[in-house]
Amino acid sequence: MISFTINGESKSSDVDPETPLLWVIRDHIGLQGTKFGCGMALCGACTVHMNGDPIRSCSVPLSAVSGQKITTIEGLGKNGLTEVQKAWLEHGVPQCGYCQSGQIMSATALLAKNPNPSDDDIDTAMSGNICRCGTYPRIRAAIHTAAKNMKHP
Repeated sequence: MISFTINGESKSSDVDPETPLLWVIRDHIGLQGTKFGCGMALCGACTVHMNGDPIRSCSVPLSAVSGQKITTIEGLGKNGLTEVQKAWLEHGVPQCGYCQSGQIMSATALLAKNPNPSDDDIDTAMSGNICRCGTYPRIRAAIHTAAKNMKHP
């Protein structure tokens, strides 16, 4: 039995410890916002946070999250939309939308560590997230808008 916290709730799972976290999230916990893209940690569609850091849930085995705090896209907006999500809508980032939960998770992690990122900082942090629709300029603009609108201590 592997125990962890997901979106603030304690969970335990008795599935095979080598099962990718993505499938535990989707198939066993029932959260569908985290997407399967490539299965090889190359596209970023499956990005979630582990203890605040972005990880690719398609390649992280359940055994690696024992005792850890996992946040999915569903866990970000418990009190309404986050500034990142608001900026995404303001800039019309989503087209097909498939990669967007992973994009938002990566952007959120970036802004948590760097509240005023440069274009290069954004490009580096987001380089593991592929948008097949090519909305990269809007993603960058949305991150700058979210950074400006966030309240930092």
